[in-house]
Amino acid sequence: MKLRAWQQACVKKALKVYQSQSHFMCLATPGSGKTVMAAELAAKLIEMGKVDFVLCFSPSSEVNGSIRSTFSRRLQKRFDGLIGAIGCVYTYQSMSSLPPDFWQLLNSHNVLVIMDEVHHLKGIELDDANAWGQEVLLKVQNKARYTLALSGTPWRSDAAPIVLARFTQPDNTIRCDFVYGLKQAIDDGVCRQPHITLIDNEKIKLISNEESETFSSIAALLEGSDLSYRALLNNQHINHYLLQQGIRRLSRIRENHPLAGGLVVASSIHHAKNLFQMLTEDFQQTACIVTSKMKCPSRIIQAFRESEVQWIVSVGMISEGTDIPRLQVCCHLSCIKTEMHYRQVLGRILRVTSTEKQQAWLFTLAEANLTEFAYRIDQDLPEVPVIINQKEPAPINLRCSSQLSSTELDHDESFNLQISALSLSTKSKVPATLSDIEQENHYNLTLLGGYKERIVRMFDAHLLGS
Repeated sequence: MKLRAWQQACVKKALKVYQSQSHFMCLATPGSGKTVMAAELAAKLIEMGKVDFVLCFSPSSEVNGSIRSTFSRRLQKRFDGLIGAIGCVYTYQSMSSLPPDFWQLLNSHNVLVIMDEVHHLKGIELDDANAWGQEVLLKVQNKARYTLALSGTPWRSDAAPIVLARFTQPDNTIRCDFVYGLKQAIDDGVCRQPHITLIDNEKIKLISNEESETFSSIAALLEGSDLSYRALLNNQHINHYLLQQGIRRLSRIRENHPLAGGLVVASSIHHAKNLFQMLTEDFQQTACIVTSKMKCPSRIIQAFRESEVQWIVSVGMISEGTDIPRLQVCCHLSCIKTEMHYRQVLGRILRVTSTEKQQAWLFTLAEANLTEFAYRIDQDLPEVPVIINQKEPAPINLRCSSQLSSTELDHDESFNLQISALSLSTKSKVPATLSDIEQENHYNLTLLGGYKERIVRMFDAHLLGS
């Protein structure tokens, strides 16, 4: 197994650190190859006679499959927990159901315990730990011979401490033993250069209870009205426009890389089904859908990974640790607005393949938090101009009436997007009992201005027209 330079350096550093302490934390940007590094470190410790068994824990069964395959291949032994295996991988959720005899292994043998995406484990004391964090504090801390914590985003959205992590004072920031950031990964050719497209509108008219207000942006609309971001995500025309931009970009990429694929991150199963229908019926795209309610989601993901299908629509099933290198475009329509989730989703399209001139495009609405996250990523890559404003070369009119079941597209010199099929007389406040879709239909929302697109991290200006 050929290692990248950063992986070699990290293994070397870990072996040195383990001479004086039992815990090592590695922060490496999503898509850079943390699992391969961890497998190599485990192999070295086994070869040195310092470790008898390896136990891995991760947030999901999908990630477990990738870990199991990588470790089995590198260690040349089974990694399924059966007799004769060198170790096994489990989800954090399963830790509480493992029998006491299982944990005795840490008392009788030298065990390396690897915690993937360790930011899911909250707390340095039992009193402030979440359920998964408590399991590690009680059953792993001070019992495992060595522990390895892996993360692509070493912070939690609630700013809570992470299990086994050390902190620097007085700012109380996490101390990582090895850091491999996005800029380094791009410079090394390990990750693709991200391009984030923030989609906005310059004139939005909101009518409620026969009163109207006009807003200059999506951020202003959400801040100055009762309309929620989740309700905005359920609007079929906004979804239609954002998907259209992703489809155009993927089509251009597939001219040179026909196996390139796209990911749509939905906010709910109902939302995912609607987006899937838009892709396949309105845009005639090939697509599949994967949710936690399906019987064999891992098989669907694996089938997509090895296929030529253009799009996969997901609700939380393709995020951290899920490796589909052919993904190069992502339409972010999730209602989750944390920086950790945002960066993990972006990481799904950053993993490089053997092809040349690879691109990675993330399309999202210019909601205030998501815009801030985009600019923070931009700050990680300071050498290049930050923003390029792009307007559609051929403005599009989308008209909808209550009789239409799908969006009607017209190309015109003017731009006027009617966003609601229903115009209801309502109170100024939206009842809390309304669903998100009902809330969205509670308003007459009209986009009178042209769409604006701010593209973050555009290295090559000619890509705008490619």
